Amino acid sequence: MSKPVTFAICGFGSRGCDAYAVYQRRYPEDMKVVAVADPRESQRNIAVDTYHVPAENCFASGEELLNQPKMADVMIIATQDQDHYRYAIPALEKGYHLLLEKPISPSLEECIKIREKAKECQRIVMVCHVLRYAPFHATIHSLIQQGKIGRVEHIDAAENIGFEHFCHSFVRGNWRNSQESSPIVLAKTCHDMDILRWLADKPCKRVSSFGSLDWFRAENAPEGSADRCVNCPVRNGCPANAEEMYMRNFRENGPGWPCNVVTGGVPTEETLSSALEKGPYGRCVFRCDNDVADHQTVHMEFDGGVTASFYLSAFSNVTHRTICVQGTLGEIWGDSEENCIHIRQYGKQEQTIALTADTGNFSGHGGGDAGMMEQLCRMVAESDMKALTGIEASVESHVMALAAEESRVNGGIPIELDAFMKSVL
Repeated sequence: MSKPVTFAICGFGSRGCDAYAVYQRRYPEDMKVVAVADPRESQRNIAVDTYHVPAENCFASGEELLNQPKMADVMIIATQDQDHYRYAIPALEKGYHLLLEKPISPSLEECIKIREKAKECQRIVMVCHVLRYAPFHATIHSLIQQGKIGRVEHIDAAENIGFEHFCHSFVRGNWRNSQESSPIVLAKTCHDMDILRWLADKPCKRVSSFGSLDWFRAENAPEGSADRCVNCPVRNGCPANAEEMYMRNFRENGPGWPCNVVTGGVPTEETLSSALEKGPYGRCVFRCDNDVADHQTVHMEFDGGVTASFYLSAFSNVTHRTICVQGTLGEIWGDSEENCIHIRQYGKQEQTIALTADTGNFSGHGGGDAGMMEQLCRMVAESDMKALTGIEASVESHVMALAAEESRVNGGIPIELDAFMKSVL
């Protein structure tokens, strides 16, 4: 590239700063952050000190940033889910290309409006479905396209969220309550709906779903437990003990995620301890205002007869995804934690493809974060409008996820996606 693509970032937190801005530190010839918006002074200071953003280009809100003349080629919107729409529309109207954190919006109507505004303004809207860019899923997609297993008939996939990750994000954290953010099948696993649609290579026709919030409820609180872990007399031995969970993570992994989310800035033992005494991440997991499901299954039928089953679960030791794609000539199986893919063609010896792990400081989502940023910078530099995770493709995953939630809350009834779209819009 002759010069770096410039970025304004709305929401300079765990994703906007730690997942996307960090690309500049590795590839300064491709990316330059020139403006940020975040209500936390500590995050704005990081923009100035680490990314050399002029102080006058650091704003306390997205509205303040959007009130300025266009400041960059691309705006990254990495705010909370329900704020995406109110920033995306004026950003497109000002002429920004968008990198939009998923979900696009909790409202399907707003998703469609952003899609139509992108067409009207002729702007790129790339949605952060980063799994498509990760070598794990990209390799599986390539093998299917090469015909290695013939015609796809069924896909079985799982997202094991991990017990501690679930407690952090979906019981105590920002995505715990569907009224404040999104149902978990949209907020977390629209990633997986997108991957299933991509691998099936056909539109989804109908879904059904079952699941519930079963464990993280008040009636399951241990006898004698308290509202906060730091003063709970029975916290020892509790796997959700926040004091043990976060302090151990801080000692083993340093001041990054998730401890920096707990403190709202670079943590120390003192600030982390204070946050657990007073903030939301120190609450008992059985006494929070969470309502999202802690386990859920989704069953799908695609055009052409391809079927898929998917489950998400809080109840795993390790955060990882597994997938099995079954076809007329064989199957592909993989575990993201193992970081290799197995091809089992009928009547032939199994083949294993070992993937190279990115062990650098920018390896989020198995390399997907880096792959997405690389493609976006190239697209903007070359005026290429064809994004792998453009909003046209990404809206389909949102329809699947929202229809699945509609099915779940209504006892698992099948939902026809065409009718669902018409009923919502």
